[in-house]
Amino acid sequence: MKYSFDSCVRFSEVGEDQKLTLGSVINYFQDCSTFQSESLGAGVEFLRKQHRVWVLSSWQVVIERYPALCEKIRITTWAYGFKRFLGNRNFTMEDEAGNVVAYANSIWTYLNTETGLPVAVSKEQVDAYGLEEKFPMEYAPRKIAVPEGGMAYELFPVRSHNLDTNHHVNNEQYVAMACEYLPKDFKVWQMRAEYKGQAVLGNIIEPIVYTDEEKCIVSLCKETGEPYAIVELKEKKR
Repeated sequence: MKYSFDSCVRFSEVGEDQKLTLGSVINYFQDCSTFQSESLGAGVEFLRKQHRVWVLSSWQVVIERYPALCEKIRITTWAYGFKRFLGNRNFTMEDEAGNVVAYANSIWTYLNTETGLPVAVSKEQVDAYGLEEKFPMEYAPRKIAVPEGGMAYELFPVRSHNLDTNHHVNNEQYVAMACEYLPKDFKVWQMRAEYKGQAVLGNIIEPIVYTDEEKCIVSLCKETGEPYAIVELKEKKR
């Protein structure tokens, strides 16, 4: 089943151009899925008691237009597939006229929090969310190919404000970290993120950045070189 909520773009959600930021779009999508889960009685506390958690494995977010300050918007989400321990979910953001200004695909992994291992999605979860048709978009691969020859930047630690209720770095926070390395005036049209590890408070992150004419790829790595997350940010082709 689909779930929607309405909002108005707030001052705290916009950038210098008075438009919704990429991070705010992602937060709206994350909030929408959380609101749906809570409304179905399958939210944070329910999962905690079951020793289960949904962990985001990958994002593909496409921005057609960034809504402006005080603009009214509607955010919608729905599940379109479950297979073994994976769940697939779409999101849309519409303006007051009903035009889709942003949309997304996401893949989630269902984990047992006691073992840290994936477990099969329960029938209870599948029945609660139901299934809808996939959003008509060009679906990118889950895995992001990382080129050779990236530039390593200064290491930094995970701070407490980066964490969410699962006590590891929030999905949007990785994207915010990656955006710090964008060239000036780079306007993100599509963001893809592949999450490969869970950074926690005090972990050290080494950013390795690759750029070309239309995209920037940021690997947010452990000190040993393995990535916690890989974020690809693309500009629209002119």
